[in-house]
Amino acid sequence: MKARTMKEMMNTRDAYGKALVELGRNNKNIVALDADLSTSTRTAWFGDEFPERFFNFGIAEANMISAAAGFASCGKIPFVSTFAVFATGRAYNQLRTSVAFANLNVKVVASHGGIIVGADGPTHHCIEDVAIMRVLPNFTVVVPADAYETEAAVKACVKHVGPLYMRLTRPSIPVVYEKDYCWKGEPLKFRIGGSVTLREGGDVAIMAIGPMVSEALDAAEELTRESVDARVIDLHTVKPLDEETVIRAARETGAVVTVEDHSVLGGLGSAVAELLVERALVPMVKVGVMDSFCESGEPEDLLVKYGLTAPNIVAAAKKAVARKG
Repeated sequence: MKARTMKEMMNTRDAYGKALVELGRNNKNIVALDADLSTSTRTAWFGDEFPERFFNFGIAEANMISAAAGFASCGKIPFVSTFAVFATGRAYNQLRTSVAFANLNVKVVASHGGIIVGADGPTHHCIEDVAIMRVLPNFTVVVPADAYETEAAVKACVKHVGPLYMRLTRPSIPVVYEKDYCWKGEPLKFRIGGSVTLREGGDVAIMAIGPMVSEALDAAEELTRESVDARVIDLHTVKPLDEETVIRAARETGAVVTVEDHSVLGGLGSAVAELLVERALVPMVKVGVMDSFCESGEPEDLLVKYGLTAPNIVAAAKKAVARKG
């Protein structure tokens, strides 16, 4: 845990708020909608600068999503924000019928995803949102790895036409990328439906999303010391999945591990497994929340208790590699 806290930490909510304001200055069609949580989701920053384009619906998430559909039908680009558990749980019918079925250009950017929400406990630990949004036709699902990737993703999703769900975190998380979304000095372009291979390796492919990307990189370093060469892929878009990269990594390494701060049912692990069982069947181990609610606690303690740390990824990688052949 000490190594984790020594890393540079930044907040994905802050990156979202900053990017939304920047976009709003150049695009008058962008509007922001919130459900009485704008200080927490950072849409309040947009509201401070563009009060005429900011709408607070109070604790009425379903109404907010319906209004977003109306804005989109009139040519506006609505960014809808609240906590992940409310965005996907309280407004599911509106997301399904008013947004997905109508294939409207609504951007749902939800904060407070995963068990790293911490002390707010199981009522606010959203560990099923990716699964919920994956099954909705027309929806794209994005989970950035850090603040720099969040900023790049927000800017990219404005150009994307269609329903989109983006999952952000509550606490600050380790920085993976360099400023202006670079990796090892090279500038990157965020591509919806893409991924970023952060490390090459031939023994096992570790595919992760959100704050687990940092843990995956730590695990790869430890595996190197144990003579296991791990590839690390930031699969920032869970839907549509970067199928070419996933299949190539599976075939070249012969073993796959998926890592997510989410239930192992229906999320990243399920998306990868569904693809590989048809296209590149290899040993695979999923690291995530094992079909249970999680108690309240400090984020770092919860990650340890529920097996979402680098040592757990190392163990999973060894298990997958041992099953090869």
